[in-house]
Amino acid sequence: MADAASTSGCEGTGSRVDELKSYGVLGSRPRGTVEPHGFEGLDAGCWEDSGEAQLYAERTYVFPGDKADVTQHYRAAAEREGWTPSPATRRSPEASRSTNLCFTRGEADNAAMLDVYFLTEEILDAEESKAGPEFDTGAGYRVSVTASADGSATSCSD
Repeated sequence: MADAASTSGCEGTGSRVDELKSYGVLGSRPRGTVEPHGFEGLDAGCWEDSGEAQLYAERTYVFPGDKADVTQHYRAAAEREGWTPSPATRRSPEASRSTNLCFTRGEADNAAMLDVYFLTEEILDAEESKAGPEFDTGAGYRVSVTASADGSATSCSD
């Protein structure tokens, strides 16, 4: 943890980003899911906001079926990989159509958070991203694993 705490911002965080990229849940997806144009592949790195550096690895998908199938798939995938659901994720109905999911894993310098959330026009606008035609055929969503660059604990905002 001392190494992580002494890191200035994003400097020297490459191996930790690689660790986030290795989580299998990022590549897990319900049958029929596609990567939309402009969002292909795994996006990973480090960003700094207000002096706090955050590490991330994420994938964006579009699923042509019911949102409940997406939430059901990721609840099971996260459980298989050892993620702990947040209190709000535990309380949400299993068949909820639009539930965002949040899980945590690890402690101290290897703590990580997994979010699965449905994309809205507002989210895409804030990212200055455009929804391609694939978004017209189903529900766009993102699977994101994040961690603090300094190794501090991370938790879901329930």
